[in-house]
Amino acid sequence: MFDKLKDGISSAVEKITTKTLTDKNMDDVLWDLQIVLIQNDVAVEVAEAITKKVKEKLLGYKVGRFEKVAKIVRQALYESILEILTPEEPIDLLEIIKKNKANGKPTVILLVGINGTGKTTTLAKLAYKFKKEKYSVVIAAGDTFRAGSIEQLEKHAKKLGVKIIKHEYGSDSAAVAYDAINHANARHIDVVLIDSAGRMQVNKNLMDEMKKIVRVASPDIKIFVGDALAGNDALSQATEFNNAIGIDGTILTKVDADPNGGAALSITFVTKKPILYVGIGQEYKDLEKFDPKWFAERITGVS
Repeated sequence: MFDKLKDGISSAVEKITTKTLTDKNMDDVLWDLQIVLIQNDVAVEVAEAITKKVKEKLLGYKVGRFEKVAKIVRQALYESILEILTPEEPIDLLEIIKKNKANGKPTVILLVGINGTGKTTTLAKLAYKFKKEKYSVVIAAGDTFRAGSIEQLEKHAKKLGVKIIKHEYGSDSAAVAYDAINHANARHIDVVLIDSAGRMQVNKNLMDEMKKIVRVASPDIKIFVGDALAGNDALSQATEFNNAIGIDGTILTKVDADPNGGAALSITFVTKKPILYVGIGQEYKDLEKFDPKWFAERITGVS
């Protein structure tokens, strides 16, 4: 996981051996570092911002007699990455659900993203997680466009033992969400998970559909589900959805198979919204809360 990025960073930082870090002698190593980041799916603007932060932390630093320069550079990089990944406003889904339940209302969560990212499976993983925490769940089959999407969700619902609200293919997704929320209110269900259609993000009809769901359902949380292996494509998708409906956070799938790790940095930097969970496998239990410190440690070698 992220081995390619970690190895590239190691190679770049080991090049600097000077005892005083100046503007001149840092330029080469920071340029190498920037290239490594870009080659590992970190967007150019993000790579530039990271190296700028590193330079600001290191400029004029006098290396102690027994200090290793590479270690100091790694630490500065670690801190810079952590600054980007640590949200100004953290989101704890379980706390939101707990608070809403105490106030007698369901928590409505909308999942958006394009086809093939694992959105429907991620929805099922969230349902599993919430049920483990003793919260009741209803699923809204809001993807009425893709053939087989409702049946796929029905299979998950049956395995998980949760209710699914569905309409016919081609029907109004917002109406499905509305009915699911009414069902939750009537039955005192804690969480409504809304699936949505996943055509390409540049599809205007899809974006209009997302906006309508948001108007009708007023979700507490809007989550973009992105494929870590998609790299900069995941960034462009997140940007489009964020511009259209204002996402609140991201779940990255297939992180366990990602050698690069750049998508996490890029999406967080550009959307200014936190990564909530990461998918690390196909089983329902394979959804972990994202830890910025773990990520920064993993790719920089700082512990």
